[in-house]
Amino acid sequence: MSNKVITFGEIMLRLATPGYERFAQAKEFTATYGGGEANVAVSLANYGIDASFVTRLPKNDIARSCEMDLKKYGVNTEHIVYGGDRLGIYFLETGAVSRGSKVVYDRAHSAISQIEKGMIDWDKVFEGANWFHWTGITPAISQGAADVCLEAIKAANERGITVSCDLNYRKNLWKYGKTANEVMPELAAGTDVILGNEEDAAMVLGIHPEGVDVTGGHVEADAYLSVSQQIMKQFPRCKKVITTLRGSINANHNSWSGVLYDGKELFKANNTYQITHIVDRVGGGDSFMGGLIYGLLTWPNDDQKALNFAVAASCLKHTIYGDYNQVTVEEVEKLMDGDASGRVAR
Repeated sequence: MSNKVITFGEIMLRLATPGYERFAQAKEFTATYGGGEANVAVSLANYGIDASFVTRLPKNDIARSCEMDLKKYGVNTEHIVYGGDRLGIYFLETGAVSRGSKVVYDRAHSAISQIEKGMIDWDKVFEGANWFHWTGITPAISQGAADVCLEAIKAANERGITVSCDLNYRKNLWKYGKTANEVMPELAAGTDVILGNEEDAAMVLGIHPEGVDVTGGHVEADAYLSVSQQIMKQFPRCKKVITTLRGSINANHNSWSGVLYDGKELFKANNTYQITHIVDRVGGGDSFMGGLIYGLLTWPNDDQKALNFAVAASCLKHTIYGDYNQVTVEEVEKLMDGDASGRVAR
């Protein structure tokens, strides 16, 4: 059976200051598009997977441009529904060295924030699908978005479709009267594969790593075993817990790796990459998730290889401008095999 992956969430217009300019300096912004679940769909489409992105868009030229952008990368957009008045926007100021990046959201009253149960025909969307992906960003947008996300998870569960989630805690989004801790556990309960770092687990599920200091740029993989075990105990459906390990030396230099726990064994990625000249780290976690889903679908009995692929794929994303990870399977496998030379291919 060929693989078909569905992702659901919000896509936005991204307006970024040129280079490393601050908002107050910028005279113009570079326009691209991005959003957690859309970024995952683009990664998978680049790897040759049949990937569909589901969202709600307004009927206007900006939204049409956004949909055309997704199609350009091979993402199926046939299940997008239309309504509402606007596409959400986010502004990005890229940090450098000791100055971190900043994001300002302008997404209130976006088309998807006003979505309601029944607007999406999940029977039709899930026809032939074997994987569904969502993130913690979607239920943070509005009560309606949270309701539809749960509707989708339940529909996927009924059909035996594998469900994955990136917990993705965004404190600036939870503003409609409920906290992540109140909403997310019910959604996580229907999820088979959970990705999240130590902050996500703490803020979303109330689970804390034991005996680890994550503030000094060094992260110890073994310390996350307790987090993974707690997640599996709290959510018995969950079969795999994955943690990205990012050490932030500064805004331009991160170390990058990951671990995967399958309920019995904690797999550590073969490589910890030193990303010394970050081009764009936005979408780094989504590129990891896209690589992980591809890996788990392609090598279902080799969690180590799937994890190695995800880490290498997301390492490469840090070299690419924009939210999307525009790399091929061959490029990821080349890095997996140890070729990090960056030599000209000709």
